[in-house]
Parts: sequence; C-alpha cells; structure tokens
Amino acid sequence: MTDIISELKWRGAVNQVTDEAGLKELTQQKAIGVYCGTDPTGDSLHIGHLIPFMMLKRFQLAGHHPVIVIGGGTGAIGDPSGKNSERKLQTMDQVKKNKEHLTAQLVKLFGTENFTVVDNYDWLSKMSLLDFLRDYGKLFNVNTMLNKEIVASRLEVGISFTEFTYQILQSVDFLYLYQHHNVQLQIGGADQWGNITAGTDLIHRQAGADAKVFGLTIPLMLKADGTKFGKTAGGAIWLDPKRTTPYEFYQFWLNQDDRDVIRYLKYFTFLDQDEIAALAEKVKQEPEKREAQRRLAQEVTKFVHGQQAVDEAEHISQALFSGDVTSLTAAEIEQGFHDVPSVDVSAAKANIVQWLVDTKIESSKRRAREDVTNGAITVNGQRIRDVDFELDPTAAFSGRFVLVRRGKKRYFLARVKQ
Repeated sequence: MTDIISELKWRGAVNQVTDEAGLKELTQQKAIGVYCGTDPTGDSLHIGHLIPFMMLKRFQLAGHHPVIVIGGGTGAIGDPSGKNSERKLQTMDQVKKNKEHLTAQLVKLFGTENFTVVDNYDWLSKMSLLDFLRDYGKLFNVNTMLNKEIVASRLEVGISFTEFTYQILQSVDFLYLYQHHNVQLQIGGADQWGNITAGTDLIHRQAGADAKVFGLTIPLMLKADGTKFGKTAGGAIWLDPKRTTPYEFYQFWLNQDDRDVIRYLKYFTFLDQDEIAALAEKVKQEPEKREAQRRLAQEVTKFVHGQQAVDEAEHISQALFSGDVTSLTAAEIEQGFHDVPSVDVSAAKANIVQWLVDTKIESSKRRAREDVTNGAITVNGQRIRDVDFELDPTAAFSGRFVLVRRGKKRYFLARVKQ
C-alpha cells in the first residue's frame, strides 16, 4: 500500500504521532480503521471540520477505512473547550436532529462504501455508573488527567467533574472501535492530543502493551496574519448550502491570501505535488492572475458541493464581474445575492419612481427621479432612464426576483410574492 504518512507530512498535515515509524509500517502492510469524532453541537458542519475530514478522506483514498463518531453520548456532556466556561448542554432531541443532519453531510463527502458513521450513545448509554467506575475509572490516574493540556488550561477558573471525565469517555470510544471496527488510529486537532493518548493507554492496558494502536494530531491551522483559519467577519463558513451558499463558499476560497494559498492547496485538495508546485510558481510569477486561488476554490467546492456548484459559482462570478446579470438563473440570483439588502414585493406592475420609494431603495421621489434620469438605476441588468418606466416584477428570473443596482456596486434584491 502507499506510504500515506509521508504524503501527509509533505502536505503539512502531521503535528504529533505516538509512534510514527510503527504507524508508517502498519499502514503500508494492511488496510486499517481510522477514526475521528465530532460532537453534534449544531445541525451543520463547517470548514473547521474539513481539517480532520480531509485526513480521513486521504486515508479512504489510500484504501483504509474511515470511521466517524458522531458523539450522541459525549455531545450531551461536552468536551472541555479550552475556554473559560462550560459548554451548554443540549437536549437529547436536539442532539438527535443534529446527528441526522451531520450524517447526511458526511455521506456526501465520503460516500457509502468503505465508510462508517457510528454514534457513541449506542455503547456509552448502556454503561451504568458502577460499570464506568469499576471497569474504567480504576485505570485512570487523576494526576495524569490533570496534566493533560486541555484540562490544565481550565484548572485556574475551574472545570466540572462532567467535563473532566470526557477524556475517559473518549478513551472508551477508542477501545470500543478497536474491538468492534478494527480501528487502530485516532486522529484529531492539536488540542486533542491528551484525549487521544489517554485512549491508546487504555487499549494497551486492556488488550496488552503490544496492541498496535496509534494517535495522530493535526497542526493548528493559522492564516498568515496569525488569525485562526475559518473565522471570518461574517461568521462560520458552513457546509450546509442553505447556510453558506456554494457561491459564497467558492468566494471564500477564491479570496485567500497569496501567503496561504499553496499551504491550503496541499491540505484541502487532492492535487499532486507537481501540479501544486506549478501553481506555486504562478503565485510567484503572476500573482495578479490568482490561478492558485481559483484552483483551490474549484477543488474544495467540488469536493463539498459537486461540479455543478462550481460551474454555477463561476457563472455568477463572471456575470458580476462583467455587470451582465441577464444570463443568470433564478437559483443563481438567489445564491449570488444572498447577502445583499432584500425586500418582499408584490407582483403588481408599478411606476419605477414610486416602486423605488416603496421598496426603500430610494429615500424620496426626488432622489429616485434624479437617479433614474442620471442613469444610476439598473433593473435586471437593464439601465433605466425613463421616469415613466413601468416595472413588471415578474418579467425576469422566473418571476421570482427583481435585481436593482444603484450606482456601480450597490445591489438590492426584491423577492416577488406569488
């Protein structure tokens, strides 16, 4: 089998490994189960989740078997976050709904073959308090647990017993998956090292010191300016197309800094070393063309949303760049102008001046007349100069939208009530 560990290191995807030589030898000998977990704290994944999932996808493409644990059990408790506060506990109904949404998104990324999604509620919920204390509590040293970074960082402000026990439950997960799903490797973010090594220690105590299990963490993903990757002024970038449209998703990647783009191409795409090296040279020689950013946007959007989403995003981008929006479909209008000021309007025809005032696009009839006369108003890609123009809200975009541009860049979207 391929040397996936060396590949991951070239891509800058390896932070710590419990036994790198042993893991490299094992993964070249046989297919193994590889797992990471995600707690159902929301109803959609975001691009931060892509960081471990890209690792799992690479293992899958190399012939290994990815397993994702949706923490229906641990998610009801909460992993210590490293922040100076406890996580908010969720109801079991909310956890269940979130789990259903996340599972659907994961299947889009990994398919249904050679991929498993499990819920740790299925085994943790069957364990009594006495079982927990007798079978596992005796195997964990409190002093060792206190020294784990994620716990130590919270001691000054305090941590509940509930969150303190999280690392034991995550260790139980690793043991269960080792026993029932042939999982021999757990991966996670850099902050998960303590939890992961607690799991390998538990398996060695239960299955023997020669049990071949490993832990691997991923470097903290920081942008060139030192801020955390995935955090934007507008909030999280979601994988759910209803929360972040594919066009917005594409634009996020397209707008990456030259200093970050090659690192992201290595990590978030499946392009080979030669192609990435060629793109790196283009960043140096012709940065204004932004070819590396475009390739990054294409590849990640295709992975998450499919090729059609890439085509639509590029069509919208070209239309906005040229100012010719007449070729856009109603669905593309909804995507491309998702975040511009919007208003609901009736389907009734109306005088352009009165309509602009009624929709509050213009503050007064005088201002509306001036803007129309001066050619500052464009409706559905057509410049309007006649103050007597009769606007038909159903004339374009399948009768669903009226797109107004005031000046060169100020857009407004009117949604036609049917």
